[in-house]
Amino acid sequence: MRKNKSAGYLLLIITLFLFTSCSKFAKLQKSGTDEKKYEAAVNYYKKGDFYKAGLLFEELIPILKGSTESEMAQFYYAYTQYHQGLYNMSQYLFKKFYDTYARSDYAQEAFYMHAYSLYKDSAPHSLDQASTLTAISAMQDFINTYPESPFRNECTRFIMELRNKLELKAYEKARLYYKISDFNLASLKSAVISIDNFQKDFPDSNFNEELSYLRVDAQYNLAKSSFANKQKERYEEAVKYYQTFIDKYPQSRYVRDAEKLYGSSQQELERIATIEKARQKKKEEEPTTKPARVTTSEASSSIK
Repeated sequence: MRKNKSAGYLLLIITLFLFTSCSKFAKLQKSGTDEKKYEAAVNYYKKGDFYKAGLLFEELIPILKGSTESEMAQFYYAYTQYHQGLYNMSQYLFKKFYDTYARSDYAQEAFYMHAYSLYKDSAPHSLDQASTLTAISAMQDFINTYPESPFRNECTRFIMELRNKLELKAYEKARLYYKISDFNLASLKSAVISIDNFQKDFPDSNFNEELSYLRVDAQYNLAKSSFANKQKERYEEAVKYYQTFIDKYPQSRYVRDAEKLYGSSQQELERIATIEKARQKKKEEEPTTKPARVTTSEASSSIK
């Protein structure tokens, strides 16, 4: 019973404190001077109440324009948004601060926080990666602008992390095309093209061994599913992809399966070559001159 009463008193005290605090803040917003608001905003910021600090800084920034406090108000305001997880807003505000106060002692930090906010706002690899590309570009811009910065190593690490996200996205895209192909020409073509693009963009990826084999498989099935006039060219491509794969990964766990595809491709090319040879032979055996045309009068004479 005593515990319940103690808990009730504690809850009442907390409620009264919050009510008093909110009332005090509302009164400050309504009738406080600019100096009092700025001082309170800084205190709220230092205490970690970024919501209230942000509200006050947002209100003060237009009023403080041109004053000595204006620079710090904008810098603090950008951080209040960052600490609340509003990364898209914070990246914008940090960049705006950098553009406005390029000679400030805080300019480098603001530029870094702009890039870092974009990094934090980057979408998961399963979603569209436009934000990831933007973050990479911002990180690289920071490194180019401040090559000796203490933030340089962090930026390099973040760029690698973001590139890994792009790599995983591209791998899953290529893998998906292959998975849904099921002898569908459009998907098989897309699988081969996606794998080609992946290997150009990520030549050192650990996924390349698997994808190199899948490209052989996709190209073989593309040839197999094609019209006769396209098969020769596509089987030759399958053989070429196999040779590239076996040269680079001679000990791969996919070697046996790749060799079967290679052997089948060679058999199909031999079959096509036999058909072409037979057609050529038949063409060569056909008469090269047509029978002379018999006129009506000659036909009559011969009848007679």
